[in-house]
Order: sequence, then C-alpha cells, then structure tokens
Amino acid sequence: MFDLTFRPMTRTDLPMFRRWLDQPHMGGWWGDSGTEARLVEQDMDKGVVDMRVVEHDGDPFAFIQDYNAHAFGAPHYKGFDKDARAIDTFLGDPAYLGQGYGAGYIAARVADLRSSYPVILTDPDPANTRAIAAYRRAGFTRGPVAPAEDGRPVQVMTYH
Repeated sequence: MFDLTFRPMTRTDLPMFRRWLDQPHMGGWWGDSGTEARLVEQDMDKGVVDMRVVEHDGDPFAFIQDYNAHAFGAPHYKGFDKDARAIDTFLGDPAYLGQGYGAGYIAARVADLRSSYPVILTDPDPANTRAIAAYRRAGFTRGPVAPAEDGRPVQVMTYH
C-alpha cells in the first residue's frame, strides 16, 4: 500500500518527537511533550522498549513502540500470554492524517510482530475514536474497557 520504513528512534529524533506531540491533532491523548520525551529517553537507556520512527519515502511521520505487555505491570494485560507484545503509537505529522497511513503503518508493524509473538495488544483511551478506528482497520478487535495502572479507563484491543 505505502512504501514504509520502521527505523530505530534515536536521541536526535527527540526534537521532532516533541514537535509531533505538540500538534493540535494530538488532542491531549499523550502527556506533555517534555515529560513524554524524558520518559522515552529513560526507556532508550533501559533497552526494554523497541521504539521506531515510521517513514514514508524517507519522510518521518509517526512513532511506534513495542514491548513485552507485562513489563510495566499493566493490570489490563493480566491474563494474556506471557509473551504478548504491546504497542503504543501516534501519527505525528498532520500532513499524513485522513489518508489511511495510520491504519497502514500499524497493520504493517503488527503483522511483522505477530510473526514472533502470540498476540499484540494496545490500550487507547476509550474516547479516542480516531485511534480505535485506525486500530480496527489495522486488524485489531475490541476487548473490554478496563482500568489501567493509574485507574484511568483504557480500551483493550487485541491482534491475533
């Protein structure tokens, strides 16, 4: 569908990552850009999260990360296979909105992950209808709405 590349995210990508988080279409679904950049940097140092910048024809437009679903104690992932993988992602460049890129890159990445892991999980805010629609177009199915570790509700979604 699209010519996509998933390259490892590096510290040199952090200014772009912050700019993306500050875009109006992000609508507060992620934390403030400074805090999120610090958290990403900490995860880079730990090495338990695989962070990628998604590019189309060399143009970066999205962020996606994956990790063992049980690595951070998320209660809503309890009961899933011990090797389940979780993803978090956002499309940062507004020029790519509304053209199918979101579902396209998610589908491409999870198909690759699925070849190595029994199930892929994600947990958007139940009110984030744009993200939920993209995940569904990428092949995810809705599970229950459940409380996350901080008590806020999340929409558990699975890709088998």
